[in-house]
Amino acid sequence: MDEALRASESRYRRLFETARDGILLLDADTARIEDVNPQLVDMLGYSQGEWLGKELWEAGPFADRAESREMLAALKANGFARYEGLPLTTRSGARIEVELVSSSYDCDGIRVIQCNIRDITERSDTEQFLQDSESRYKRLIENSPDIVYRFSSQRGGIYYSSRVTSILGYSVEHLLAHPTLWNASIHPDDAATVALAVQAYRTGTPFRVEYRIRDAHGNWRWFYDRAIGSQWEEGDFIVEGLAMDITERRLAQSRLAYLTRVHAVLSGINTLIVRVSDRDELFRESCRVAVEAAGFRMAMLAVIDPETGKVVPVASAGKSEDLMHDIRTTLASDQVASTTMVARAIREKKPIVSNNSLEDPRLSQGDKYAQAGVRSLVVLPLLVAGHAHGVLALYATESDFFHREELNLLQELAANVAFAIDHVDKQERLNYLAYYDVLTGLANRSLFLERLAQYTRSATSGRHRLAIGLIDLERFKNINDSLGRAAGDTLLKQVAEWLTRNIGDASLLARIDADHFAMLMPEVRQQGELMRRVEDTIEAFQNNPFRLDDAVFRITAKVGVALFPHDGASADILFRNAEAALKQAKASGDRYLFYTRQMTASVASKLSLENQLRHALDHGQFVLHYQPKVNLVSGKITSVEALIRWNDPHTGLMLPDQFIPVLEETGLINEVGRWALHQAAQDYLRWLGNGLAAVRVAVNVSPLQLRHRGFITEIAQVVAGDPRLAAGLELEITESLIMADVRHSILSLQAVRAMGVSIAIDDFGTGFSSLSYLARLPLDALKIDRSFVIDMTTSQQGLSLVATIINLAHSLKLTVVAEGVESEEQLRLLRLLGCDEMQGYLFSRALPSEEFETKFLAADAGGRISPTAADS
Repeated sequence: MDEALRASESRYRRLFETARDGILLLDADTARIEDVNPQLVDMLGYSQGEWLGKELWEAGPFADRAESREMLAALKANGFARYEGLPLTTRSGARIEVELVSSSYDCDGIRVIQCNIRDITERSDTEQFLQDSESRYKRLIENSPDIVYRFSSQRGGIYYSSRVTSILGYSVEHLLAHPTLWNASIHPDDAATVALAVQAYRTGTPFRVEYRIRDAHGNWRWFYDRAIGSQWEEGDFIVEGLAMDITERRLAQSRLAYLTRVHAVLSGINTLIVRVSDRDELFRESCRVAVEAAGFRMAMLAVIDPETGKVVPVASAGKSEDLMHDIRTTLASDQVASTTMVARAIREKKPIVSNNSLEDPRLSQGDKYAQAGVRSLVVLPLLVAGHAHGVLALYATESDFFHREELNLLQELAANVAFAIDHVDKQERLNYLAYYDVLTGLANRSLFLERLAQYTRSATSGRHRLAIGLIDLERFKNINDSLGRAAGDTLLKQVAEWLTRNIGDASLLARIDADHFAMLMPEVRQQGELMRRVEDTIEAFQNNPFRLDDAVFRITAKVGVALFPHDGASADILFRNAEAALKQAKASGDRYLFYTRQMTASVASKLSLENQLRHALDHGQFVLHYQPKVNLVSGKITSVEALIRWNDPHTGLMLPDQFIPVLEETGLINEVGRWALHQAAQDYLRWLGNGLAAVRVAVNVSPLQLRHRGFITEIAQVVAGDPRLAAGLELEITESLIMADVRHSILSLQAVRAMGVSIAIDDFGTGFSSLSYLARLPLDALKIDRSFVIDMTTSQQGLSLVATIINLAHSLKLTVVAEGVESEEQLRLLRLLGCDEMQGYLFSRALPSEEFETKFLAADAGGRISPTAADS
């Protein structure tokens, strides 16, 4: 029995000493402390000696506390007491909170009160922290600029932060009372987007979507909504999210988009002004740019008719036929015209804006504007020297489109268009004075020579002859001196009218001097037919009565005729020889003379040169020199142009302009061109075989070569000789050659391109290219003619033209090469304009093959742009 008691006491003691809580034992009768465990000593810092034998209110942290007596009394009375959050102070002075639970029981006839004391300071701090965090969270939600909400998939809106009232105008109570109001207020156009996002977050994907909601005042507001599903409650999916009001941001984005559109028009039309010199094309293209580049629903340009004073639409784009008909009708009406926005813009010389076509009383047919998709419009006066010459009207699909920033840009745009119109008018007048005779209305000498040059190119491609005749009026000076200058002018006008009637086409005629006229016969099959035509024309002219001051005059004329190509391979030479024939006719008394008396010497000279060229081809006197093309960014050689030279043993090295025309006239160009192609291919393969840094070789192609039936076969044979040759060859073809027969050129070049051979258009800007055909040509590179590179540093117009060519080529994905670069200034400007490559004496002249290899292809060659490279 004693042994069991001792074992029980031992177990109790172990529990007492190892308990997690502090334990204090009191004698209920004496209220003195009988025992404390080590945990209580550690918790409060008082030793056992400071506890034992003392009454509760005398010991440790309970000393001198009135609550201690009350607590002990409660323990004695009830036997059980619980105190939570009881503040105590440790021996070190630290303040802690404890939970005290007491109970009483009998032990060996003594009533014992046991107090279990647990330190709950950390728990209290945690609870306080949680309370503070919740308070801060609520303050954060309520002070957030966004709307915080909670939705139930079954009950709709179940929580909204107070921010919803200031943004949407609905009270929280109103929204909670109408749980479906939020979803019902979503813009119809955005409902599908929101529904897709909802489906996504139901599968766990965060909800992120922008949409519009109509507020309590009927206005649409944009929100960026972010939400996530939080939990399921008996089949109910709870969603918590934040809705950010982004209305101002969206408005700013819209304004930026609007301004970007207006900038696009300004940029497009400014580019147009540089390129276009024709009034009608300027009008059409201005409207097209406004619609296509800037996205306006419609654009219209109208000018004031100087005869009627009415405003007449001259161009439009993106138009609604019904709306344009109504606009024309309105502008044509005298009764209404003075009240239109167009009339006001002209009269007040300032932009007139309507930002709501449906509700603007100034638009009598606002519903028709709305039906045409027009919600806003502006009418801009075109002012030249302070006077309105017309208007540019722009029509937008958005309401409230035109504001101060847009109008500032659009007024600048209108000013540029007005300037362009004024410039075109002046240019047309200058062009007329430069190319036409004011008295007769016929072309002058300059225009006639330009037309003659065009017809000679056509005759070359068509393989036929043409002729020109220069006409001198006999005794004109006598008429001028005797009847006066006015009578002489009247005679010149009557002569021009007679020639126009009898020739049938004024573009074939010109007045080239005081009493000299010229006529062009664009196609001559037989020389005998030409002679009869000249004789008949002279006979009819001399028989025609001319009336001057009520008197009838018969006028005789002398004519000098020259035939292309026999009497001249160019317009200037042909014209000069016709002048020589006319001079000889006047000296000899013949009514007309052909330029034949000088042909013998000319033909003999050509025959001699032709024989020499045949001999040169047979005896290998032609050589190729190579001129490098250089990348303007890296400074490295990218390719090389093969240029033919004639190494005549008698006269030395001859440049191509001294013999190429004869090669083309005699047809030898086909054989020499074939030799040049094969030689360039051999040189390229030799460079590769010698381990040199070979670059692509460009070979020039003549008009006769391209039109030759065997041209494509020749290229194919060369390329077939080595699989590396296709990538190593490039054909350079002049723009004028391509444009002479565009359809044939496209087919031929497509066949060449299919073999892998590159194609470059040479001397660009001199051949009157059509952009529609240029875009269809299978080209890799475009070479700017040397004349434009020279003009670039001497005039703003020249610089603008080069910039336009570069931009055009880049838009067609073509590499741009500038020819004839000879100065650092030219190089600097080309770099600034974004030109890709250059070729010219600034880097290197054309070099013999061996010298080119040593200087540029060898392993230690420099191969970079150097101002002194051409001199080395």
